[in-house]
Amino acid sequence: MRVMVLVKATKNSEAGVMPSEKLFADMGKYNEELVKAGVMLDGDGLKPSSSGKRVRFSGGTTTVIDGPFTETKELVAGYWIWQVKSMEEAVAWARRCPPPMPGEESDLEIRPFFEAEDFGAEFTPELRAKEDQLRAELEQRRGS
Repeated sequence: MRVMVLVKATKNSEAGVMPSEKLFADMGKYNEELVKAGVMLDGDGLKPSSSGKRVRFSGGTTTVIDGPFTETKELVAGYWIWQVKSMEEAVAWARRCPPPMPGEESDLEIRPFFEAEDFGAEFTPELRAKEDQLRAELEQRRGS
């Protein structure tokens, strides 16, 4: 199963406080373990919300909202995409993570991706084939 692990933002990450050399080293070692175990598929840090935009869809209107956004606890500072056997395995890996925001309370949120079989009959064989084709195109682009 694939999961996305969200590193939740904190006041320091939103203020643009950069990680220490020790945290870079600790996270590098952790990421290396994830890669060698075949767990990590992707991952990266995100700039503070002051660098971002939100696009809101409401009542047929589309609005663009400039960052920063006020609810820090709802924001994401980084992510990983992992391939694991179970949610329990994902939790075990997450427990090994160095504290992502030293000196502050911080959270990792683990969310499973939908798999084709989760969608039921509405996701017809034709729609599945089209989705598979798009994924193959994406993989081809990543490879080049």
